[in-house]
Amino acid sequence: MITWMYWTPEVAIFFACIAVMLAGMTVWEIRSPTVERKGLLPIPTTRGDRLFIGLLTAAYINLAWVGVSSEGASAWPGFVVSMLVLGVVMWRG
Repeated sequence: MITWMYWTPEVAIFFACIAVMLAGMTVWEIRSPTVERKGLLPIPTTRGDRLFIGLLTAAYINLAWVGVSSEGASAWPGFVVSMLVLGVVMWRG
């Protein structure tokens, strides 16, 4: 069924993190509706906006890491950097 993609533990953990974040953000939004604020990003954003921007950034960082790393290299550095950037965007964005 999903044999078209090369599933590594790093890729599986990355997508699991995304699923957990989406579920957590849904519960958080229901319990405490968000208010727009202006932070690090040049536009006023809500939590959902920052999550979307952060996830896109994380995906591009992972793709860039795969593109510049050698074949057989670990995907952990790209994963760690992408999660750090996502955290910064969510926290300070």
